[in-house]
Amino acid sequence: MNRDQRLYDLVQVLRDGRLHTAAELAQAMGVSTRTIWRDMAMMAATGIPVEGERGLGYILRTPLVLPPTTLTPDEAAVLGEALRAFADDPAHPRQRAARNLLYKIATLLPQAGLGEV
Repeated sequence: MNRDQRLYDLVQVLRDGRLHTAAELAQAMGVSTRTIWRDMAMMAATGIPVEGERGLGYILRTPLVLPPTTLTPDEAAVLGEALRAFADDPAHPRQRAARNLLYKIATLLPQAGLGEV
């Protein structure tokens, strides 16, 4: 897993509002606790509202909300077609992820016209 993906995954874990130890996060991410310490310091320095310290744990103090995304009808159609291609292919290693994403987009953007998922 690359660093960007790990940082994204860390934020997703921290969004539950609970205190997480570096050891717990390190095990979940498959890295060392030292890497988690560096990641947390970097996230705090870039403005992500993560609080905590070594030995105690880390928590996200304020919820992170993504800005709304506007898609044109053509963009939504392309996105739906691409996701359905992966979601309908049982041999594809990311079939489950494609199905989950397709469901989320259909739920969050009903105007996209992705229909029943």
